[in-house]
Amino acid sequence: MTGYAVATSECAAGTLTIEIKSVNSRFLDLQFRINDELRALEPDLRAAIMGAITRGKVEARLSFGRKVAGGSQVLNASLLADLARLQSEVGQHFASAPQMTVAELLRWPGVIEEAQVGQESLQADVAALTTKTVAAFVDSRRREGAALEAMLVSRIDAMDAIVKRITPLIPQVISQFQQKAVERMQDALGMAGHGNPSTLTRQEVFERIRQEVTLYGIRIDVSEELSRLSAHLTETRHILKKGGQVGKRLDFMMQELNREANTLGAKASVKELADASMELKLLIEQMREQVQNLE
Repeated sequence: MTGYAVATSECAAGTLTIEIKSVNSRFLDLQFRINDELRALEPDLRAAIMGAITRGKVEARLSFGRKVAGGSQVLNASLLADLARLQSEVGQHFASAPQMTVAELLRWPGVIEEAQVGQESLQADVAALTTKTVAAFVDSRRREGAALEAMLVSRIDAMDAIVKRITPLIPQVISQFQQKAVERMQDALGMAGHGNPSTLTRQEVFERIRQEVTLYGIRIDVSEELSRLSAHLTETRHILKKGGQVGKRLDFMMQELNREANTLGAKASVKELADASMELKLLIEQMREQVQNLE
């Protein structure tokens, strides 16, 4: 599930910023981008995020911008002394070499040192900002979850309508096919027995027809599949309404719905049932893509 939140906090030594964003993923994948001086605080940020969500590819950024003013910067006297010595030695070999300017000295790496920030104070500031950012991040995912729930409910309604549309057709389909099967088998057995006194008796012919038609009727009867589809759709609604961490339970329901839709297609004996199976599988696939994004 996608989500985004960013928050900043002003502390004594500078500005803290935490940014959390996520994209869809079936599993929880955490990535952190943190200033080196704050790297020790990564476990606390990781624990806070893992305690709030269970799915998504999450990227968290923790940065710290020090204040320039306020006397927090000092010169590295030892390094300046080394630079002065080295410059003097270079001048002995190259008399025409220009002297380093003040601006060049100040830009030299390590010449300006920043006052150390109290780690305990910084950790407390990061913890407070983490709580605020994670709460905003969860809220953003909750809003998207509500939109996804509405989409899933609409697909469930569409599937319910399909099941209700084709359920009354089943007895009619079976009756029509049984009638046609009886006629075809009577013709076939009659022609096979014509002029042959050793063929089956009339009673045996009708018994054979009854058995074949009964078996065929069982094979094309999809009443049980439609009943299970209705039950699975009812359970899916219940899971969504109950809320909480529904992702894995809905994953399972999508598997069960797809199983019944496939069986319906395999047993379809008329175009209406075959079309209904395709419609159901399309809706299930649309749901499956979104279900993988839910907690």
